Amino acid sequence: MNDLVTKKVSLIELFYDLVFVYMISQATGLIHHLHNGVIGLSTFSIFALVVILFINSWMIQTVFINRYGNDSWSNKLFIFINMTVVLYMSNSFSSTFNHQLTPFFGAAALLSLTQTMQYVIVYLKTTQNADKQITLAFSGILATRTLALTIGAAVQNQLGLLAALLGIMISWIAPSFTGKLTVRRPIIFSHLLERVTALIIIMFGEMIVGIAEYFTQRTVSPYSLLLFVLVALLFMTYATEFSDLIEEKQGRETGNRLIYLHYFILFGLSLITVAIKFIHSTNANLIFSVGCLYTGLLLFYVGILLGGIYNEVSFKIGSGRVCWIIGFTLLGWGGTLQLKNATEIIFITVVVALLNLLILARIGQNSTFRQKIQ
Repeated sequence: MNDLVTKKVSLIELFYDLVFVYMISQATGLIHHLHNGVIGLSTFSIFALVVILFINSWMIQTVFINRYGNDSWSNKLFIFINMTVVLYMSNSFSSTFNHQLTPFFGAAALLSLTQTMQYVIVYLKTTQNADKQITLAFSGILATRTLALTIGAAVQNQLGLLAALLGIMISWIAPSFTGKLTVRRPIIFSHLLERVTALIIIMFGEMIVGIAEYFTQRTVSPYSLLLFVLVALLFMTYATEFSDLIEEKQGRETGNRLIYLHYFILFGLSLITVAIKFIHSTNANLIFSVGCLYTGLLLFYVGILLGGIYNEVSFKIGSGRVCWIIGFTLLGWGGTLQLKNATEIIFITVVVALLNLLILARIGQNSTFRQKIQ
């Protein structure tokens, strides 16, 4: 049975993740800069564009390895090439839509080309009709992105920029329409789950780096401890859903839902990371900072709740719990809008995160109790 098939995450995959640690740090750095107390629309748009392109590339590589990856030297060579390209890309974007994005688009086109080649090689080698159709579809998606990004790098005007943006969005959205093909060659769910979990761990690592400045001899305070507790509670919330409640033995899964719901979590954690600094900064608009924090929390919890579709039958998240989690988050947002003190704002946010964690944790406890009395 396919749902019993497993695949071990290889060391080369973990090595590949290291360049994305740096990428996430660089991308998040874009939205650390404020203009008149807020993040500029152009800056945030570029941040979203960069994150979507990087994470989409990471996801495509991960799904390729999940289905077709092996320990061959050719696969390792492609990964090493992609790592060098990602490192260059991480240092080649700016906070404005101008010609400075040309090197970024050019490098992204090269990354797209190498990923296209990986799928083309499998297409030429495989004798399975399902695999031929899947690899042909992804080759087409990636080839389209390669062409669009090449135009974006070569044509340094609004037309080139539009072509690049269109290519990025197509490659991000198009895989969601491949379900009828990919279900014929389901992903190994446990492997994909472990990989996306590793990506989220990287995001939490970025949060830890972000709060580290509050743990020096000069800055350590109750505020510092509250920040750490908040990060820990969010991590435990993620772990409760994607480690304790989820059913790893999924059959006939394309992985699309698991992948796309994690974009909510990724963007949510990114916003929370920068909001933590904004709230304590005199240069930031406090209402904007609180809005950034709670928008991030809502995105995070939406991703968590969407993940409930994969839970074991006895661990399903009911509509009542969904309402409580969203309700507590909105209530916390409303309550903090009246506050001016950063410590008080984070304290209320910690309470919200704790209550929401308890709601999720109770699902597993109630199920275990019911099983014992039956």
